[in-house]
Amino acid sequence: MTELPRPYRLNVPVTGMTCASCVRRVEKAISSVPGVAGATVNLASEQATVTFAGEQDTAAVIAAVRQAGYGVASETLQLGIGGMTCAACVRRVEAALTGVPGVISAAVNPATERALVSVVGGTPVSRLDSAIRAAGYSSQLLNGAAGRYSQQSAKAEDERRLRRDVLVAAVLTLPLFIAEMGGHLVPAYAQWLHGLGSFNVHLVYLGLATAVLFGPGLRFYRAGLPALARLAPDMNALVVMGATAAWAYSVVSTFNPAWLPPGTAQVYFESAAVIVTLVLVGRLMEVRAKGRAGAAIQRLVSLQPKTARIERAGAIADRLVTEVLAGDIVHVRPGERLPVDGLVLAGSSFVDQAMITGEPVPVQRGPGDEVVGGTINKTGSLSYRATRVGEDTVLAQIIQLVERAQGAKLPIQAQVDRITAWFVPAVMLTAIVTFLAWLTLGPDPALSFALVNAVAVLIIACPCAMGLATPTSIMVGTGRAAELGVLFRNGEALESLRSVRIVAFDKTGTLTKGRPELTDLEVAAGSADHEALALAAAVEARSEHPVATAIVAAAQARGLVLPDIDGFEAVPGHGAVGHCNGRTVAVGASRYMAQLGVDVSCFAATASRLAAEAKTIVYVADRGRPLAIMAVSDQVKPSSAAAVAALRKMGLRTAMITGDTRQSAAAVARSLGIDDVVAEVLPEGKLDAIRRLAAGQPLAFVGDGINDAPALAAADVGIAVGTGTDVAIESADIVLMSGDLTAVSAAIGLSRATLRNIRENLFWAFGYNVALIPVAAGVLYPLNGPLLSPMIAAGAMALSSLFVVGNALRLRRFKPS
Repeated sequence: MTELPRPYRLNVPVTGMTCASCVRRVEKAISSVPGVAGATVNLASEQATVTFAGEQDTAAVIAAVRQAGYGVASETLQLGIGGMTCAACVRRVEAALTGVPGVISAAVNPATERALVSVVGGTPVSRLDSAIRAAGYSSQLLNGAAGRYSQQSAKAEDERRLRRDVLVAAVLTLPLFIAEMGGHLVPAYAQWLHGLGSFNVHLVYLGLATAVLFGPGLRFYRAGLPALARLAPDMNALVVMGATAAWAYSVVSTFNPAWLPPGTAQVYFESAAVIVTLVLVGRLMEVRAKGRAGAAIQRLVSLQPKTARIERAGAIADRLVTEVLAGDIVHVRPGERLPVDGLVLAGSSFVDQAMITGEPVPVQRGPGDEVVGGTINKTGSLSYRATRVGEDTVLAQIIQLVERAQGAKLPIQAQVDRITAWFVPAVMLTAIVTFLAWLTLGPDPALSFALVNAVAVLIIACPCAMGLATPTSIMVGTGRAAELGVLFRNGEALESLRSVRIVAFDKTGTLTKGRPELTDLEVAAGSADHEALALAAAVEARSEHPVATAIVAAAQARGLVLPDIDGFEAVPGHGAVGHCNGRTVAVGASRYMAQLGVDVSCFAATASRLAAEAKTIVYVADRGRPLAIMAVSDQVKPSSAAAVAALRKMGLRTAMITGDTRQSAAAVARSLGIDDVVAEVLPEGKLDAIRRLAAGQPLAFVGDGINDAPALAAADVGIAVGTGTDVAIESADIVLMSGDLTAVSAAIGLSRATLRNIRENLFWAFGYNVALIPVAAGVLYPLNGPLLSPMIAAGAMALSSLFVVGNALRLRRFKPS
């Protein structure tokens, strides 16, 4: 929220309005928001013009419209932010963005150097850019792959400049450090320096230190001085104040020592130079570590080829992948990656889809099959029609999901933000108090002690560590999750999943394969199983019933040749009959056999067993004589039992919610070891089932179908199987890219590991500052404790940020149990 000229107007696109009563309802809802002077809604243009009397709160207006039952056209923009160095910068950029009219929310991630900004549709990007620049930072719209590559190039250039600055600073600082420290350690060397004259030596020191501060160290002044001028100091300001104080004091000691109390004319040129050099070294190491933290995104981006072989107007030519259009014919040779998604027109090959499904075994693809960009064509050549290109491809959507999750803020971050808001001013106040305390109460030379300890306080404070503690862990954790085939759609899911106590599954298509298969075949005495199956499949080939499809598929899988059938007749709810080479073959349920007068008592024991297993029983008869009994069922996925066992091992209860019969549901639950079963539930009843199962405990629901979408949205954490429908995926908080349900336990384990990692980082970041700032201030000195040199403080500060990033990088080694 921000104070604006009065009055101020904001246009809000509203969706879902159909009549004049909708207009009145929306106007009333908006007018009830504090700070709104008036609202007028145009039904034709579907626009609401909101007039603010004082403070504008876009988020409150949007919430009011949505609570009234209507939608607001909004979009999420991703901006690359330049110039951020610590947690104070993050808060400043967020404040600048949320103060822009039309911005609903903004979350800035210092680890990725990106801002996710939710805005009212039509909000100019230039308005956001102006606000960021006014706050002292730079911005860049990351528009898809082009913006992503642009930011990567900019980061690479920044790292190159930083590497150059570190090298120059080290070359200039090293002789200064050796000269000054050598004089303290080697008496003969000290005498030689004394013979050169203190003033002459100090002039050399001054030249080297000045070159460091206003050469490589100029980046701190460019960022820190404007921040001080805006009364919004950051880490750069702390470095500037500390290094400049040591340098300026040394200049006075060199040229006008009489201005200082007797015995205090000391020089600290080496401290000023070493501070700048060590902070630069720390920043370079931090940049490289953050690069490793974002390696998952870089690997995903690298999966898409830069070029594609396109056929247009009969001519084939290599073009940039950004030039591929939907409808283009794409040619792919063996060993190449597919550039975009499409539908195979010609050719046959095995395609490695491990990056999408996690399945290591390549799958065969031929005419009519869908292929996904980024996968690897292993054996043959393929020609396919591009169906999804650019940001619409599966790979691009995966990258967007991971980027959005990495840019999200966990609820725990709000507490960190409140602390970091006053951290830098508090450090500056502590430095002032330290200076005054040593100046008035310290031993001689009091002024020297006061200066050194105040500078140490300024330099040792590390807001960077606090700012990086949470987002770096999120970035590495969500990146590792993507490598394991788990996509977190938002940051809240990453935190919420840790506390889940119950995991409920949909049955069909989630725990099971979602399609019936022939599981049992037993023939009567004197009959052959291949003959019985071929006859049954020949009759059922004329039917579209799922059970018929399963029987035909089983015959085809065995390579059986189906005889010709004539005189086919289907009896709904019972079965079907057909004639083949003078034989009358009937296929159907027991009631159909009874209707035909076929005695199937010879299969009674088998039928009883199959019924207990909740399988669909089908009989085959030939000319009134029983030929075979078959069973068809929706088979449980191979990964389901292991997934349920892994969850129970983690101390979680498991449940199954299904619309199937109690007998069928109970049979599946027994085979998997599921604790609770809710069967015969209509789609709308799944919400009540979730509430009953949860009983106040956090619950995650795993599903894949359209009818699962409400349950996925209503659960504390919704987990969609990526092989399911788009509706289910859009309703979920987490997406499993493959149908392997062991990824559920992997997601929960990774959530727990990431939150544990965040707590470790926060403990270190806060503990470091709470423990070492007082030490730097000299509170241990009266107890014969040590004083910290500003140079040691600079090294400690650099290592603090590095520790946080390094600890987060441990998540890259996470392996599901």
